[in-house]
Amino acid sequence: MTDTVIRALTQSDAHLFDSLQDPCLVGRGAFGHRYATVRDGGEYRPEWTWVALRDGVVVARAAWWGGPQDTEPVLFNYFDFAPGEDAAGAELLRRAPWSVEYELIVPAGWRELPEVRAAAAARVAAAEAAGLELLVERYRYEWTPADGLPERPGRLVFRPEPDDEVILEVLRRVHTVTLDAHARRAVEGPGGLEQAAREELDFFHWCPSPRSWWQLAYTPDGALAGIHVPARNPGGPCVGFIGVVPEARGHGYGYDLLIESTHFLAERGATSIAGATDRGNTPMARAFARAGHRIVQERVHLV
Repeated sequence: MTDTVIRALTQSDAHLFDSLQDPCLVGRGAFGHRYATVRDGGEYRPEWTWVALRDGVVVARAAWWGGPQDTEPVLFNYFDFAPGEDAAGAELLRRAPWSVEYELIVPAGWRELPEVRAAAAARVAAAEAAGLELLVERYRYEWTPADGLPERPGRLVFRPEPDDEVILEVLRRVHTVTLDAHARRAVEGPGGLEQAAREELDFFHWCPSPRSWWQLAYTPDGALAGIHVPARNPGGPCVGFIGVVPEARGHGYGYDLLIESTHFLAERGATSIAGATDRGNTPMARAFARAGHRIVQERVHLV
């Protein structure tokens, strides 16, 4: 059998990426992807796109992603392979020069779709064979004006906070007790609570939205309740972060923060707002549902 060639694409042969089709998913868009290079109006860069070829035929492919200003990928979210080529897919991931998170995008309710469930399981198994481990599954939400804009509860007072050190201290407090798997992973790592807080702060700065949008929330008597960060990422308006400090939990303030973020972005012209939370974060999932944010995708994260 001819040896498998694993390499990055170039702009001149980026069309090879679309030569591989998954027979279970053709035409259905189940995994929410459209591959196009930045030059062609898409989000992917040929040099961050790798394929495995045998006799010139693509048998596995993966595309890494980063924002417009990123010099290295921040994750990869496009990975598949031809039937029976799971070993080629795993080898492609082992040979690629980046060690970043894999975000497998699946449709809402994907476990009820046998073909999609099988295809997702095959991708996860190949990624695990390449050394990745399952971290968490998440819901991805969307709000549009057609979903209605709930009234502000009026229980909290919101103020911009220009000092990053103050923001960091609030994030440390939020993450002392958290249901978020990414934050827990950071807290349990060598950097501890400080690393978890700084990862959040780095993400806020990475978003191209104004720094002035970050707000702390207080009760009417002046006690800190939490933080919300309405934002824009490269895909558009999003709920960047919602966090309630431990001493203010038990009052449903996550909903208040989410409503404020939704109003804030809608007032600035957002016609679609993205959001996400872990499947296991039941309080936040309830808040999204109550606020009219619909689950439009699910995501499986491996690290």
